[in-house]
Formats: sequence, structure tokens, C-alpha cells
Amino acid sequence: MSATPSELIAPTRDEIRQAPKVLLHDHLDGGLRPATIIELAGEIGHELPVQDAESLGRWFAEAADSRSLVRYLETFDHTVAVMQTGDALTRVARECVEDLAADGVVYAEVRYAPEQHVSQGLTLDEVVAAVQLGFDEATEAAGGRIVVRQLLTAMRHQARSMEIAHLAVAWRDRGVAGFDIAGAEAGYPPTRHLDAFEYLQRENSHFTIHAGEAFGLPSIWQAIQWCGADRLGHGVRIIDDITVADDGTVTLGGLASYVRDKRIPLEMCPSSNVQTGAADSVAEHPIGLLTDLRFRVTVNTDNRLMSQTSMTDEMAKLVEGFGYTLTDLRWFTINAMKSAFLPFDERLAIIDSVIKPGYAALGESR
Repeated sequence: MSATPSELIAPTRDEIRQAPKVLLHDHLDGGLRPATIIELAGEIGHELPVQDAESLGRWFAEAADSRSLVRYLETFDHTVAVMQTGDALTRVARECVEDLAADGVVYAEVRYAPEQHVSQGLTLDEVVAAVQLGFDEATEAAGGRIVVRQLLTAMRHQARSMEIAHLAVAWRDRGVAGFDIAGAEAGYPPTRHLDAFEYLQRENSHFTIHAGEAFGLPSIWQAIQWCGADRLGHGVRIIDDITVADDGTVTLGGLASYVRDKRIPLEMCPSSNVQTGAADSVAEHPIGLLTDLRFRVTVNTDNRLMSQTSMTDEMAKLVEGFGYTLTDLRWFTINAMKSAFLPFDERLAIIDSVIKPGYAALGESR
């Protein structure tokens, strides 16, 4: 079926902002408002590199724009430092949902590592409860315009993954949708946490694994074939298993074929990948080829503060870099909703009653 003229027109930024969006890969401690960081830091005496909100936001972006994942991760020292009390966690969680809803996000899974928020005496359970309170307050205030779930992350260089996996299962029916591991990939393969993943599988629980961001195909292979990941956090290095000949012929290796055949979702974060050196630019990001090859590609923000981004920004950059239309953005969005760690009937309801009508209204408004 040929595209209609309206489908071939590049959407405006305002249309992208209005479009319903789904976010699967967003870090709570990577999305704080600079003004909130300054206020919370002042309350606890934490020293920041600069003291006004505009300069602080710029500092985070510059520090993260190093093309080094290790340096990128160092910026979290400041955000995590101000998220050590129940009140602070609730505020950050509430503001996160407010910001996402204002950006047109209708479903989001927001991840963070509970083990990083216990230095001032909170228990792991209290951390999750504080975050959930913030999510509940904001979603109620939004009047049902957004659904948000938690993903509990274990740090891959620590040894608390089984503890966090148990926590995720305990909170499964109270706002937590799944589990994740994150942190520097090199030297910390996902198989170090195999017992946690096996436990989650026995409990019929969902999990994603940061893999194929700063490290290559072995990380992706282990995440899928050893650990059983439902989704790949980033997964950008799957491109290393795809060969494009001079005549344009594309050949997929065994792992890439498996990922595509099994429809394993890729949680792609273009701006973040450019910052950490996983891609040279958004226009050269492997998301273009992977989309052409119809992998299960989703678009995400990763860390909105460090990348100075939003879902609208990410989609606008893809429109500029690849000429995508509203039809393409709708495809990314439905891909993400299909891949969410939400019960099937709830996913279908959002697709049919929110996403499809939302994009139809934009197309008809031209």
C-alpha cells in the first residue's frame, strides 16, 4: 500500500511533541532537574561543580559528552548523592513523571539501582516505596495520561543482583515491572549474575540487560543465550554482526539473525550512544540500518539530564537524520509498547486506545 502525501511529510517538532510516545530505557538518576539537584544538594551540604541551574545543566552535558562510558557514568556521583532520603526520592520520581507526561510520553519504564540509595540508612524496600509514592502522585495528578512502571537495576560490578532480583519479584504487583543490570560492561559480563537471572526465570519475571553498548557481540550473546534477556539495553553493537557489501547486499551473522528472528527488542538511545562513543553521530547511528532491516527497534532517552534530551528531542533528531515520517515514529512507538513489561491486555489497550488514535489525529490534522 502506497503512502499518502501526508505520511511523506516530515513531522514538525510540535507534532512530535504531541504524538504519544513510549519510553523503555530511562534512568531515574539520569533525569533530574538541575534546579532540584541544587536545592537537594544544599539541604545535605553536597558540593556541586557549579551553583546555578543553567550552568549545572550545561556542566552535566559537557562532562557526559566525553565519548567515554566510564567518564559518562561519573556524572552520576552528584545525582545519586542527593537521592538518599525518602522525601528526595519521592520528589525526583514525581518530577520525572511530570516531565515525561509534559513531553507526550504515555507509557514509561523508569529504572534505577536501589542499592545506590541506601547510604543514609534507607532499606531497599523503603527506597522502592519512596519512588513508587512519587510515581503514584504524579500519575494521579496527570489524570491517567501516563502509565509508569519501575525497573529495578543491579550494578554489574557489585554482588547484590540476587537481592535486587528478590526485591523486584516482591514488588511485581505493586509498580515494579522488571529487573535490569547496568554499569561498565568491560570486565563485568552478565554471566556473573546468572543465579539472579535463573531465579527471575523461575519466577516468570521480566528482565532486560545492558549489553552491546560499550562492549561488543560477546556481551549481547551472553545476555541472550546464557542469561535469557527479554530485551537488550542499547544492543547497538549488534551491528558488528551485520555486513553490508559494496553493492548494498546485507548479510546477517548468526547472532544478528537470531535477535531479529526472535524479535528481541533493542532499547536504542541515539544521543547517549554518540556521547559514549558507540556511534559517531545520530545520522550515522546503526538505528538507521537496523530499522531498514526491521529489527525490533525502540527509541529511548537513557539519561535526559546528561544528554540534555527528551523523547521529542530523540525523535526529532531521527527525523532530521533519516527523514523519518509520523508513520515511522508510530512504528517505533508500537514496537516499544509491544515490548513493554506490562500484561498483554494492558499493552494492547494502550496501542489501540491511545497510540493509534493519537497518530491518526496528527495525520488528519494536516
